[in-house]
Amino acid sequence: MNVPSRPRRGAAAVSIQTAAPRPRRLAWALLLALAPLAPALAQDAAAVHPAQWPALKPPIPRDAGLEARIQALLAKMSVEEKVGQIVQADINAATPEDVRKYHIGSVLAGGNSEPGGISEPGGNYAAPPQEWLDIADKFYAASMDASDGKVAIPIIFGIDAVHGHNNLIGATLFPHNVGLGATRNPELIRRIGEATAAEVRSTGMEWTFAPTLTVPRDDRWGRTYEGYSEDPRLVASYAAAAIEGLQGKLGSKQFLDGAHVIASAKHFLADGGTFEGRDQGDAKITEKELREVHGAGYPPALKAGAQTVMASFSSWNGAKMHGNHALLTDVLKDRMGFDGFVVGDWNAHGQLPGCANDDCAAAFNAGVDMLMAPDSWRGYYDNALKQVQAGQISMARLDDAVTRILRVKLRLGLFEAGAPSKRPLGGKFELLGSAEHRAIARQAVRESLVLLKNDSGVLPIAPKSRVLVLGDGADNVAKQAGGWTLNWQGTGLKPSDFPHAQSIWAGLREQIQAAGGSAELSKDGRYATKPDVAIFVFGEDPYAEFQGDLRIATFRGTRNPELDTLKRLKAEGVPVVSVFLSGRPLWANREINASDAFVAAWLPGSEGGGVADVLLRKADGAIQHDFKGTLSYSWPRTAVQVANVGDKEYSPQFAFGYGLSYAKAGKVGALSEDPGTPDLDQRSMSFLGRGALPRGWLLRVQSQGKSSDAAKPPLASADGALAVTAVDYKAQEDAWRAQWKGEARLELVADAPVELVRETNGDVQLLITLKPESVGAGEAWLTAQCGTKCEAKLPFGEILRGLPQGQWQRIGVPLKCVRAAGGDMGKLASPFGLQAPKGTVLVLHEVAYGTDADKVVDCKRQ
Repeated sequence: MNVPSRPRRGAAAVSIQTAAPRPRRLAWALLLALAPLAPALAQDAAAVHPAQWPALKPPIPRDAGLEARIQALLAKMSVEEKVGQIVQADINAATPEDVRKYHIGSVLAGGNSEPGGISEPGGNYAAPPQEWLDIADKFYAASMDASDGKVAIPIIFGIDAVHGHNNLIGATLFPHNVGLGATRNPELIRRIGEATAAEVRSTGMEWTFAPTLTVPRDDRWGRTYEGYSEDPRLVASYAAAAIEGLQGKLGSKQFLDGAHVIASAKHFLADGGTFEGRDQGDAKITEKELREVHGAGYPPALKAGAQTVMASFSSWNGAKMHGNHALLTDVLKDRMGFDGFVVGDWNAHGQLPGCANDDCAAAFNAGVDMLMAPDSWRGYYDNALKQVQAGQISMARLDDAVTRILRVKLRLGLFEAGAPSKRPLGGKFELLGSAEHRAIARQAVRESLVLLKNDSGVLPIAPKSRVLVLGDGADNVAKQAGGWTLNWQGTGLKPSDFPHAQSIWAGLREQIQAAGGSAELSKDGRYATKPDVAIFVFGEDPYAEFQGDLRIATFRGTRNPELDTLKRLKAEGVPVVSVFLSGRPLWANREINASDAFVAAWLPGSEGGGVADVLLRKADGAIQHDFKGTLSYSWPRTAVQVANVGDKEYSPQFAFGYGLSYAKAGKVGALSEDPGTPDLDQRSMSFLGRGALPRGWLLRVQSQGKSSDAAKPPLASADGALAVTAVDYKAQEDAWRAQWKGEARLELVADAPVELVRETNGDVQLLITLKPESVGAGEAWLTAQCGTKCEAKLPFGEILRGLPQGQWQRIGVPLKCVRAAGGDMGKLASPFGLQAPKGTVLVLHEVAYGTDADKVVDCKRQ
């Protein structure tokens, strides 16, 4: 599921405020299609061939009694009640009274949602389990209130329990799927699902938006860690186990009982196949690849009885999945026999042509049965009701969707279950972080670790040694847990938020001290007494979808403090074991070369002790646990390589299935440190940087209706009102000096429209590094052009005058500001322009996109 920030509407006024402190390495999505795209594969929804897809029968025999109950309910329901059932609202945007009044079919708690959020903006991510159970009871009671003469239909409460019940303080946090793929253990996947379901049920929810059956094919994608593997066969081998763990085994007494939850196979379809790994992007692939690679996990999931399928935000050859009738209805429902219901993603329907978040018949008519309209639900309800009444949505289609929703609710036994607190596991909070569940998670950590290098045999480590433990990931449960942990991005957390967890450092210290060894934690790797060995825990900071997208798949750019530390320890003669935390394989040859041993630990979750179980020997010298993990993703040879097992030209650094062990040693040797590109900037896409524009872009100056273009300065308007020259800042001619002698505009013009819709929903800013030398009298404007009669203009004079003159500044303008000022973020022909009055002189060094501004523009409604 996706949880973008809520857009602001209306004209924008701007003022400067100091940016709130944040990690400079915070991930953001900046994969821009700056070059003209190759011709599409000329396949749209009409090109789908359902007969080529697997022909499946519904795995649950049709229950005549249950179907009769559905028809009886439908006969009693008004149109208003039926429309209510197809709506899903977020708990931070709807109250129990709203559920009662509008007969809403479902609520969810998004990644940043929690009890009390609707009355207290910002909410309380640390809400105790009882508050969650209480709110579940209230929503349930509201749905069952038939005092208005309407039909009582229990609500279904969904949550993103994607690596455990990860929204809850104290819950067991299992490794993310990228690590679970390395275990090659479907039975472990089933047990994790079972444990997760029990913890979810204890707090009153009965539906999780999991498992993710994506097949990520480009590790730059910020959701790579949500996928088990790049190999569709491995994903398919896990699919049934994941569904059975959450829902119970089909045909058994445990299926959909009070200890299990509804699962949601997601995201249908090809979310992991998008162009350049761009979140919510376009999968430009053949139908054969769509079916055989990205569709591989769905047949086993459906056969195991998956009751819901979540539609993808992404597109296939230009057609948004939320509007793809051929795939959602003709293939999934008709050909593959899916008789549960399709749920949408977070306001994803609003991205369809002609749709808005609160107005979209097209997605429903295409086959999305329940629209996730978290903060737009009221408008969506009103418009959907009007569309039914006007015939834009047929009664047959409405009845079909409601039938599917009621079928799932009846199969789950919600009509007889009673309040969530009265159900078998309701209120059994001892299940959260229970010893049994943590043992499963610890096993998963042990089995997910992949040993990439151990050339000198430094592993396993004798626990009686003097061990130095260092790195910002060593004593940091939030970092080892990653995104989707207590909030959407997994950021801003503190140690007390993890009462049942154990950091990697704590697990190492426990075993080393018990064996009589010495364990020292050092933030920067400095020590008083030289250690026998150092364990360096480092890697990616937490991120979730789109904010984790990368431009190139490298761990670090030119600034690399971790590498500096590794080289220093090596020079001091200290053997180093690197424990690398990441949501994907990343080019890290420099770090691997500087390490004596290198372990890919992925995002292990709450049980850091599982790392110690494998790295350390027993006190008597015997091996505790050998490495079992093998790569479920190919590890890149360069920072720009995209390699997947089965490719015709397949030459990764470490191949799919690679993994050393104590029983099976191997010599890696020195790896090439050529990244394959001179540009190691991971994230920001620079429009103007180092005194140059991206290839094909133009600098444009305009005055009195006339324009002049050039690839670089010098450039002046025909009337001399604006002149741009190249000047030196950090290097020769790496900045542009713009001098206004009259009213004129400077623009950076793209060679193809830039699409920034997804980035606009997050924290991404237009970053401008500039030095104001003088600002003339009159208004200045920051502009963005988006086609004929489409322009964003933000007043900028006050901003410029408020900056220290003659000093370099890095200011950020949230993309939301550009959108609020009228910019169409899907087609920015000129994403940056400056219009200034006579007497203004500015020096520009960089125009980019990111989130690390020194000062941020504040957009306020007028």
